[in-house]
Amino acid sequence: MSNEKKPMKTTTGARARTGGKARSPEWATGLRRLYDSVVEEPLPDSFAQLLDQLDNPPHD
Repeated sequence: MSNEKKPMKTTTGARARTGGKARSPEWATGLRRLYDSVVEEPLPDSFAQLLDQLDNPPHD
């Protein structure tokens, strides 16, 4: 075996290879789409009513 040390990599992923902004992996793009679709869903009426009840508790 050789006692030579391998040089350490000085590149940092896609950013070093492209020389610019790092590109998101495909799974990150899919996760962003899923998140955006959930955020855009309308709030169910039952959940909105529950939030109203929590904001305005009944007065005794």
